[in-house]
Amino acid sequence: MNNKVNIAVFISGTGSNARNIIKYFENHNRIEVSLIVSNRIDSGALQISKDTGVPFYIMNREEFSGKKIIEILQAHRVQSIVLAGFLWLVPQHLIKLYPNRIINIHPALLPKYGGKGMYGMKVHQSVKDAGEKESGITIHLVNEEYDKGEILLQERIEILPEDTPEEIAQKIHGLEYASFPKTIESHLKKEFSL
Repeated sequence: MNNKVNIAVFISGTGSNARNIIKYFENHNRIEVSLIVSNRIDSGALQISKDTGVPFYIMNREEFSGKKIIEILQAHRVQSIVLAGFLWLVPQHLIKLYPNRIINIHPALLPKYGGKGMYGMKVHQSVKDAGEKESGITIHLVNEEYDKGEILLQERIEILPEDTPEEIAQKIHGLEYASFPKTIESHLKKEFSL
């Protein structure tokens, strides 16, 4: 009998954060990634699944909005969802099913540079264009609005005047890889009294 808290990691892109989270929890005694879910066939889900043995599921918009995604999550005994570069707004029925148990990461210091359409290089380019002296990551719980849920953690990086958006992205990735799995772990330990 598996007494671990099972996580589903949702991705839209290459899934480098998902891969990092799976690696972090692979020998954890209480938390495990049991499913990778993606909304894109060309995402990294298939390759990550091949490399790690974690099953994956590619869903369409209708499945995400309806009961199918719930059936898939329940079949894998998912108790928490982590959004790691996942670009769709989470429907209300999923938020109700997983209250305080859907965690997202955003590559900026919310509330700045958040909301619909603000992801990846679009964020870093906006930060650069605005002449910001710092940026960072925000790890937060998910609610009905893009990037508006309760903040669990913010970490900062300094931006030098000569930094390109690509260099800002590299610095942000470093923060993500170091902080995202630990923040997931600490939130789930609290949420599930582990």
